[in-house]
Amino acid sequence: METAPWFIHKLPDGSCEVDQHPEAETPTLKTWGPFTEQGEALAKRVGLIRSGQCLPRQPVQKED
Repeated sequence: METAPWFIHKLPDGSCEVDQHPEAETPTLKTWGPFTEQGEALAKRVGLIRSGQCLPRQPVQKED
């Protein structure tokens, strides 16, 4: 069974997200991929963060 490839999308806020869509739902500054495995894409995203090409995603704050 073949799975869809994975992509990394740099968002306007400078963060990067990993998903299986070649084009993100929101405007992107850059896209990397395709990657055959999610783990490969996640490792590349970590490298992009470490090299300053992407900002880490901020955790979503829950309001009580």
